[in-house]
Amino acid sequence: MNGEMTSKHIQKNSFINNVYNMDCVEGMKTIIPDNSIDLIITDPPFGIDFQAHRSNYHRTQSRVLEGYKEIPKDKYYEFTLSWMKEAYRVLKETGSMYVFSGWNNLKDILNALDDVGFITINHIIWKYQFGVVTKNKFVTSHYHCLYVCKNPKKRVFYPYSRYSKGIVVNKRDLRYHDIEDVWEIKREYWHGDTKTPTKLPAELIIKILQYSSKENDVVLDPFLGSGQVAIVSKSLNRNFVGFEISKEYYKFIKERLKNNIKIDFNNVKFKPK
Repeated sequence: MNGEMTSKHIQKNSFINNVYNMDCVEGMKTIIPDNSIDLIITDPPFGIDFQAHRSNYHRTQSRVLEGYKEIPKDKYYEFTLSWMKEAYRVLKETGSMYVFSGWNNLKDILNALDDVGFITINHIIWKYQFGVVTKNKFVTSHYHCLYVCKNPKKRVFYPYSRYSKGIVVNKRDLRYHDIEDVWEIKREYWHGDTKTPTKLPAELIIKILQYSSKENDVVLDPFLGSGQVAIVSKSLNRNFVGFEISKEYYKFIKERLKNNIKIDFNNVKFKPK
């Protein structure tokens, strides 16, 4: 009987620790069961109206992986609603979701969250070291992060996962500073090969994982990009699953996973316990 139960368990959870080269809405519908994900961390496509093909962040085509796509501005709400409905379905009652966004389509994301039924816990600001230089407006040097859940009464949160209560260094309560809703974390940049997708810094993902998950939890990223969420989750002994529609991005992620890339915690400011 134990063998039979194990077989069924493996079949039921066969999506765990896998990444898929497919549209995330289709993927979540066909692969991920209801209420099976503990945490979602994702940075969806920007959906900016670019004046030139592949002009995101002034990058030329030679520096961007093939298959990169943006969502038309007039379709962004519809696009967001479609993937969020599936995210809501697969997320556990105890789970949480962190959605990153620039300012340009923030309204669509906020409206979609409300319309799907998510409850907003925090509106976090990620402040990075510098933005694109501008001449006739203020420089944008932050990113929005919406921390939401399905059920605020059942949602898990681990307030002492990084700092114990009452730790004070140089007259500063480190835990209080760490749980403020403005996070000053530096961007990370690829070195060497410039034809790589953008990525969320490991420090940022580590912080979310430690406050909103525990070891062996299942972490989903519907828009994997470089695969950073999967890589950091694996490094912190979380299970992962994700989708990437670009074939070349997908190959890049698979290569990172195949090479057993793990995060060097000596290169992040906070050292996990």
